[in-house]
Amino acid sequence: MKAAASRIAAVDFRPLDLPMREPFPIAGGSQDRVRNVLARVRLAGGAAGFGEGAPMPAYNGETQAEALAALRAWRPRLLGSDAARWRRVLEDLERLQPRSGAAAAALGMAVLDAWTRHAGIPLRVLFGGAQDRVGTDVTIPLVPPERARQAARRIARMGVRTIKIKVGRDLDQDEARVRAAAGAAAGLRLMLDANQGYEPEQSLRLLRRLRRAGVVPALFEQPARARDLAGLARVARLGGVPVAADESADGRAAVLRLAQTRAVQVVNIKLTKYGILEAWDIAAIARGAGLGLMIGGNVESSLAMAAAAHFAAGLGGFAFVDLDTPLWLSRDPMRGTLLGRGGIYRLDSVRSGIGVRPRVF
Repeated sequence: MKAAASRIAAVDFRPLDLPMREPFPIAGGSQDRVRNVLARVRLAGGAAGFGEGAPMPAYNGETQAEALAALRAWRPRLLGSDAARWRRVLEDLERLQPRSGAAAAALGMAVLDAWTRHAGIPLRVLFGGAQDRVGTDVTIPLVPPERARQAARRIARMGVRTIKIKVGRDLDQDEARVRAAAGAAAGLRLMLDANQGYEPEQSLRLLRRLRRAGVVPALFEQPARARDLAGLARVARLGGVPVAADESADGRAAVLRLAQTRAVQVVNIKLTKYGILEAWDIAAIARGAGLGLMIGGNVESSLAMAAAAHFAAGLGGFAFVDLDTPLWLSRDPMRGTLLGRGGIYRLDSVRSGIGVRPRVF
């Protein structure tokens, strides 16, 4: 009876389209509306789990239509599977084509949410239960310097002490934006993210300018093209700040190459890039190689961001946390949101699963 109760009885999915408060411009393009995917997995015993994937053409070229097509193709394979054997289920999903990180994230998240609800444990415990909370930064996109200053002041008033600033399009504007944010409040920790918009020399030039102004970022994310490992290593060696790989860290093999070449010091793990199972393996590869851990996302609702918070808190050891994207939505389609004052995801109140679910499915 117990085994039968954990069988996957139904798999449903749909688009998750949400308006944003304002456009979110990065070096690769701008997003003014969320076009994600939402999945639901129901077990025979009645437990239901939910998952979200976030395709983002400006980031990796993946579209909502492609993610929905992958979900449609994968659904028959899931039905009847035993969620208690969740690793085998997720491995099976990985072998299916077409590959879609967003679809794999949505289904994997839903399977694990359903299983941990059925088992009566919070999701973070499945990952190891190292912590019961994590604190996120808040991002300033490619906006004019005065707006960046105003945003930094608002962020500081929220009690958040780490700000990530998008750069990578115009060196002069980027310098002015970072300096404006840095001067808005005392004691802020700043991170930069170029999203492949710069070549290594441009990244080094920006760092030199900022250093002359007394601004030294705590991290520089993706300051070169994804495949330019030598360029990443050059920025890391000459720039005087740790370098993080995001677009360069697009799978297990890529992270292994980053570790072998020592091209970066930090790896940004996003569940929506490749799904939970591969993200978990990547964290192990990075940690084993002595690389720092960062958790991030595309533009996602409280559901996906809370799942990522469980992942980071459960594994522990994430020095950089970038899970602020629910703040960019004009309305939250989820209930049970766990992001609180100071950018803290408090997970100790979650009794089972992720602790967040759609208001309507």
